[in-house]
Amino acid sequence: MSQLIVSGMRPTGKLHLGHYLGVIQNWVELQHKYDSYFFVADWHALTTKYDKTEDLKNDVLNVVIDWLASGLDPEISTIYVQSHVPEIAELNIYLGMVTPQNWVERDPTLKDMAKILRTKEGQNSQISYGLMGYPVLMSADIMMMNADAVPVGIDQVAHIEITRDIARRFNNIYNTDFFKEPKALLNNCSLICGLDGNKMGKSFHNDIKISDTAEETAKKVMTAITDRSRMRKTDLGHPDECEVAFKYWQVFGSDEQITRVRCECEKGERGCADCKRQLASEMNEKLAEIRERRVYYESHLDEVKDIISEGDKKARVRAGEVISKVRELVRMY
Repeated sequence: MSQLIVSGMRPTGKLHLGHYLGVIQNWVELQHKYDSYFFVADWHALTTKYDKTEDLKNDVLNVVIDWLASGLDPEISTIYVQSHVPEIAELNIYLGMVTPQNWVERDPTLKDMAKILRTKEGQNSQISYGLMGYPVLMSADIMMMNADAVPVGIDQVAHIEITRDIARRFNNIYNTDFFKEPKALLNNCSLICGLDGNKMGKSFHNDIKISDTAEETAKKVMTAITDRSRMRKTDLGHPDECEVAFKYWQVFGSDEQITRVRCECEKGERGCADCKRQLASEMNEKLAEIRERRVYYESHLDEVKDIISEGDKKARVRAGEVISKVRELVRMY
């Protein structure tokens, strides 16, 4: 029997290349090796945007469309929406009862989210009960499928540790070995910065979206930061000091292209504008198939909704088995 993995993503709008290269590309590979469950974490979206839900339904659909366009296969992966599996909420209650307060308060994700909230709304802003319970709900997401592993980046390993702690504590309290202690399955994926050299993000207005057209991508790439020391095309370049463009070449270019770009830049034979035009062309070629699939799913929303519905059903079968055992262990009436 193959091992099971589970992972999710908050619906924050159309996804960008940071999501694709850092997360989705890895999921696409893993789905062929594991029994894979991928969910849109719409309840988690409410922890910080409970008062901004006007686009939530469309955001959920756009996340799934981006996943499908990027290569997630609903025939071998279970794609579902978190709130469509109410068993997660029930498990969240049981886990919340056994989780010590200080475990939640020390969670690094919660600290980061609280910091962002206070930056936006002021130092006196209050953290909601829902946001405070984020680490437990995240653990319920994972334990609902009784997953063996969770694909994460190195910066997210701490998130999995609290799930392991909660699973261990539940097992100890109820004298069972039912819940697995899921392992972090580290992503082996390329990371990409935003067009300004900072972390790529929609709120920073420095992202290239999976859904962008070739023209939009080319226009955005032309704004990418390069080697700030170069004033003229004939100036000798420093590829390793090129803040964005050369880093993109290292992700999207072949070894031969990367070597040529480096050599021509260092000799002053390659201008930054020409370099970025060629880069945009290469990126668009690499992304063409994904974008073709995205256009298809955008015009076949009923098919996307059917995929979600089928995934919800499959996820609820698994969740139903787990929650039945949990009720038995907790001795609910």
